[in-house]
Amino acid sequence: MKNCYILFFLMSISSVFAQKNISEVDQIANLEMKSAARLMDFQANVNTSDYDVTYHKLEFTVDPAEYFISGKVTTTFTALADMNSVTFDMANELVVTSVKQVNTSLSFSESGNNELIINLPSTLTTGNSTSVEITYSGIPPVNGFESFAAEEHNGIPVLWTLSQPYGARDWWPCKQDLNDKISSIDVYITAPSQYVSVSNGLEQSQTNNSNGTKTTHFHHGYPIPAYLIAIATTNYQIYNQTAGTAPNTFPVINYLYPETFSNSVNSLAVTLPIMNLFETLFEPYPYRNEKYGHAQFNWNGGMEHTTVSFMGGFSRGLIAHELAHQWFGNKVTCGSWKDIWLNEGFATYLSALVIENLDGAAAFVNHKAAVVDFITSEPGGNLYLTDSQINNVGRIFSSRLSYNKGAMVLEMLRFKMGDVAFFQALRNYLADTELAFGYAVTTDFKEHLEDVYGQSLTEFFNDWVYNQGYPTYTISAQNWGAGQVRFVVNQTQSNPSVSFFEMPVPVRVYGANGQQLDLVLQNTTNGQVFIENVPFAIIDFDFDPKVHLISRNSTTTLSNENFQLEEAIVLYPNPATAMLHVQKPATVEVQTVTIFNALGQMMLKSNSVDLNINSLSSGVYSVMITTSEGTFHKKIIKE
Repeated sequence: MKNCYILFFLMSISSVFAQKNISEVDQIANLEMKSAARLMDFQANVNTSDYDVTYHKLEFTVDPAEYFISGKVTTTFTALADMNSVTFDMANELVVTSVKQVNTSLSFSESGNNELIINLPSTLTTGNSTSVEITYSGIPPVNGFESFAAEEHNGIPVLWTLSQPYGARDWWPCKQDLNDKISSIDVYITAPSQYVSVSNGLEQSQTNNSNGTKTTHFHHGYPIPAYLIAIATTNYQIYNQTAGTAPNTFPVINYLYPETFSNSVNSLAVTLPIMNLFETLFEPYPYRNEKYGHAQFNWNGGMEHTTVSFMGGFSRGLIAHELAHQWFGNKVTCGSWKDIWLNEGFATYLSALVIENLDGAAAFVNHKAAVVDFITSEPGGNLYLTDSQINNVGRIFSSRLSYNKGAMVLEMLRFKMGDVAFFQALRNYLADTELAFGYAVTTDFKEHLEDVYGQSLTEFFNDWVYNQGYPTYTISAQNWGAGQVRFVVNQTQSNPSVSFFEMPVPVRVYGANGQQLDLVLQNTTNGQVFIENVPFAIIDFDFDPKVHLISRNSTTTLSNENFQLEEAIVLYPNPATAMLHVQKPATVEVQTVTIFNALGQMMLKSNSVDLNINSLSSGVYSVMITTSEGTFHKKIIKE
């Protein structure tokens, strides 16, 4: 009895942790949904579509005690069409005092529609590049979400930015669409000298100025979208870690609030084993030539700014989720909001892989069971978004679908393909030069899976990515002669968009003497019969014991009926078109199969269990099967 109590206690603890993980994903999704709230009234600015940004020099002057920013932004861009002017996204509240091209002042106007329009001195022809320097200042707009925030922690001023997806324009003139990554940036943050500043990339220098301020310079040399550029400054206390394997190590630099420094340091210890896991499973950390790190800020949840995630806390799940985004979301970014699961489903699944690898198989199974319960709490829900759904921020950042269903779809792909093929496909996806440090859509990911798997995954993606719902399985089993078990698999679907979910179905069978065996039934049709070799009589069996599948309320039934040879010999498919097969117990030897028409005339005779019946006309036929155990008579329909 003591062992039973211990087992119940452990299962209860695992269930609590699983529910905690689901709740944590909800918090992350809610933060990202709030950060995207401006999406509802944002339209892609067609006026910024005629150029490609290649470089920014960003010089910001801030004081965390003041809600104000002044700056100078130098932008290098290449014309995609002949240009007489260039337009940047910029909040109406910001005021530009000058624009220069080299030493020449340029005329400009602010449209009143969150745009800065600069008149070029001459036509910039397609394929040519130039730079403009914009000097500006102002009070960033307050829109209900803090893309620019000046608050306090423990009575100390703190300033941070959080631009996903369309908040960068609130604090600097930029091009903030989701199809242009900036090749490299230099960021200079001037703030009161008592504070520590942080941004993307690697710190290059600190310069003490004569007026009580300090300028900190960061360089980031990888392509980055505007929404992932961020700054923060306060009285951070820095905690350094070293990741990677010598000699290929790189720094993990953590910017922490002093009042919670010790607790944060303890929590951050797990960053290194998580980094090691992701590097082992996928590829080296994409920004290892610079840094990774965290910067504490006042929001719950986190934001995966490239090379420095902004963190409201340091739970293991949040650390794993934001670190995962450095590969899936930052290096390879979803090419549209329809493909958001390529960011969020991956980050959620990688967090689950941390559970699998650091806590063990049982914890991973319990976690997946809780995730599946959440996904199937409603009968519908597609993963790839429709045109109408991308106008709904709550739907884009749905914890149930974009995050958790996305993660379990990856788990099902892993189960269907096998670990070797699945992880190789992910490594190939990350290494694809057309996608790396650029954008990807769902079909790009699918093609990489198919290239390694060697089979089409169109049916799978139609069922699980583009359409809705999940199956409920009804599986029966019967001991079927010596050393065999007969399974019959049926399913119903929760949503009419899918007529049948073709998937390998895992079952585990048990014997009276403690034996167990895992089997996989390649289920492609309803009512499908499987005769499986099992070296013991089974007394029970389970469906999907390791929780590889999304399903709900599935049931198993073990028949206690005595084995009947007449029922064990089955002809299939029936009706048949070209081929007819004889299904039988392994202990039975088929001697002849003879087919007669309705007049009793012999039409075909064979000693094989696989018969080609192409030559037969459509109609009903009698089949006589002579075996080592006697003669049996069946009927078939030839279509």
